[in-house]
Amino acid sequence: MSMINIVIMILIGIFTGIVTGLTGSSGVMVVVPLLNMGLNYSIHDCIGTSLMVDIIAPLAIAYSYHRHGNIDIRSGIWIALGSIGGAQLGATFSAGIPESGLGGIFGIYLILLGFLIWKKGLNRKAIVNKFQNFIKFNTRYQQVITSLLLGFGIGIVTGILGAGGGGMILIVLIFVLDFPLHVAIGTSVLIMAITATSGTIGYALHGNIKPVAGLVIGFSAVGGGILSALFANRVKEQKLAKAIGIIFMGLGIVMTIIRIIKIYQ
Repeated sequence: MSMINIVIMILIGIFTGIVTGLTGSSGVMVVVPLLNMGLNYSIHDCIGTSLMVDIIAPLAIAYSYHRHGNIDIRSGIWIALGSIGGAQLGATFSAGIPESGLGGIFGIYLILLGFLIWKKGLNRKAIVNKFQNFIKFNTRYQQVITSLLLGFGIGIVTGILGAGGGGMILIVLIFVLDFPLHVAIGTSVLIMAITATSGTIGYALHGNIKPVAGLVIGFSAVGGGILSALFANRVKEQKLAKAIGIIFMGLGIVMTIIRIIKIYQ
């Protein structure tokens, strides 16, 4: 592996940490498109490597949120447990999806996720009320079952797209469980590390992980992630939500355009 490639990985890692620390979402948002463009890795290898990164960096970032009192693992643990099984199933599905189709799905996922979070910043209560009117928790038992099912669905998306589940978990914590944005980000980062571990195992079994790249990017992401998490913990919720939405939509549009260009080349 050349020194240039290592420098590229370090830069990807720092940027990944910044995005994860600000948004509480998976490094897949950065790792997949940048590894695919910068080092020409296959989409499947990019996704598997991003899951490995999502084990390393989120643990350090979660500690930063914990120090500011912005983690509530008790309410999110059932989502994490449900996502473990779903991630294995999703990783199995992913192996059978053509690379071009997987890249297109990933880009659309980013755009939709960004729009939802940007919209949340404009009118949080209205969206929360819509979800809670659709999914009502009359008992603790119903809440646990619903959280497990939602976690299972998140795990499937995690396995297919390589997202540690942070983005999907973030949506559930904000729009279904009505978490404040800072607590939702901190909690989703911690759960993401758990979910990503399951997804990483699934991809490793299919030989779709670049371990050296995962280690270099993962540890490089720690520094950027801690700094951005410190900043995010001090920013007002409204501004943070808009920034997150714009970042996701921008990455999704770029990824979609790249896939379209590659298809028609």
